[in-house]
Amino acid sequence: MTHGAAVDVADEQILSNQIIRGIQTLRDHLGCSLHEALDAFAARYEVLRAERPGDFVCGRDEYGAGFYS
Repeated sequence: MTHGAAVDVADEQILSNQIIRGIQTLRDHLGCSLHEALDAFAARYEVLRAERPGDFVCGRDEYGAGFYS
């Protein structure tokens, strides 16, 4: 299983705060467990926050509001 930071298939979902869709996209692409997809999502989120902060639809504080895993 890849670390996830280099997997860009869910970038649009990550940038637009579509957490569940992004995790499902990663699960489908990587063929991994939910936990592994969540880890990959979190790793890619951090890469995108560093490289493309202006592309997010909301700030870090609002991101994932109401989402509990």
